[in-house]
Amino acid sequence: MTRTALVLRPEPGGRTTAERLAAAGLPTLQMPLFETTAIDWTPPSDRYDALLLTSANAVRHAGAGLSALRALPVVAVGNGTAAAAREAGFVVAAVGKGNGAQALALAHQKGWRRILRLAARDRTVLEGVTDLPVYASNPLIPPLSALKAAVDTVALVHSSRAASVFRELLERDAVPVETIRLAAISEAVAAAAGTGWNRIMVAPKPNDAALVEIACTLAIDP
Repeated sequence: MTRTALVLRPEPGGRTTAERLAAAGLPTLQMPLFETTAIDWTPPSDRYDALLLTSANAVRHAGAGLSALRALPVVAVGNGTAAAAREAGFVVAAVGKGNGAQALALAHQKGWRRILRLAARDRTVLEGVTDLPVYASNPLIPPLSALKAAVDTVALVHSSRAASVFRELLERDAVPVETIRLAAISEAVAAAAGTGWNRIMVAPKPNDAALVEIACTLAIDP
């Protein structure tokens, strides 16, 4: 049996993940648990050495205020975020491998200490970084019994918050977690998901391509 891949990631990233899975030949079901929306913000008056971007959503939703920050070199968490920054007119000075702390370390290696991050309203704190929220990830709660569709799937989980919400919704709909295989983008996400899954694997690198690769393994393996 080839399991269906369940994509919980919000748009537009969810579509990218679904396309990767489809290209690999997996049946795919999208069930985004969050919707990203812009929030009001004002460019800071303080001076900074660099701009840290840990999500392409920050660039997508920041709007006209980005023009006040384009002189700052960008350190991007990964290739997708770097591409979004370049499209918005930024010069990308360094690209990480999908981990915010590692991207911050790259900034420090360049001698930058005053770091501004355009971030989500709900986010993982990075010590020594000034966060400026420019977007929010708001819950999209599926209707009752919608999670019955998750039985015998491989669920791809991109964040600790999504892992926690997914587990809560499965409990709400009385769906046994032992019927579901979980592909987690990091050890922290796997920990947030808890135990008892049919199988769980962590991506060798914290990026979408690596996550899709392990999802394919979980979908096909007996």
